[in-house]
Amino acid sequence: MKMNRRKRTFLFFCAAALLLAGIGAAGYFCHDAAAVTDFSRKNRMPCPAYPFGTDWMGRDMLKRTLAGLSLSLRIGLLTAGISAVLSLVLGTAAAAGGRKMDACISFVIDLIMGIPHILLLLLISYACGRGMRGVVIGVALTHWPSLARLIRGEVLQLKESEYIQTAARLGTGRFQIAVRHMLPHLFPQFVVGLVLQFPHAVLHEASITFLGFGLPAEEPAVGVILSESMRYLITGNWWLALFPGLMLVLTVLLFYAAGGALQKLLDPASAQE
Repeated sequence: MKMNRRKRTFLFFCAAALLLAGIGAAGYFCHDAAAVTDFSRKNRMPCPAYPFGTDWMGRDMLKRTLAGLSLSLRIGLLTAGISAVLSLVLGTAAAAGGRKMDACISFVIDLIMGIPHILLLLLISYACGRGMRGVVIGVALTHWPSLARLIRGEVLQLKESEYIQTAARLGTGRFQIAVRHMLPHLFPQFVVGLVLQFPHAVLHEASITFLGFGLPAEEPAVGVILSESMRYLITGNWWLALFPGLMLVLTVLLFYAAGGALQKLLDPASAQE
């Protein structure tokens, strides 16, 4: 039986989600093993026993990479969730709360988007004491404006619809209209925006950690691994940066693929394809 495009998209989304879940689970169970040192096997090139090689302390780079990606995924889940909820609340409030609230929230959105993203992220992370707390707060507070602007536009369109105006004439409050009539229509945009914020959160966490403003050096984070490997590339240990970097890119591409597939699945126009 021939599958239609919608079924193929669903299977593609499930495959991407399972791969990401597998990376996260494998890294979680490898966390302790990733810190084990053995100087008898240090600086080994990739081989069947150690597919990603070992570092200058004899640590298995495959386990360290998986542990780092798992940590990045957990941080991305937390920060993307906080950021998406902020986007939904502020975007809806801006469009449905009146002109003054709209002007205030729109000003904040424009202000945040007008500052270079990585610079703002570094400043917030540094001001919050760096480490895990600084990374979570910094990423969560800098990724919501784009989705909030999108949701605001959707709400402005919904306000012009006939059933919303009828509900307002019947005396229904703004809060009730937003919860009962608008949120169900905003759910697809919210879910897709949440998924697409994951790769941004993962990349920016790795970026500021690589620059020394993120997670501490004792954490097996991808940014820490890449930062430490820079000192050993000149000695020919190319595998210390190559494989963790490729795995990070693969993880980000899987998130983008899952988000694109989910967007197609939630699009009513693709329901009968």
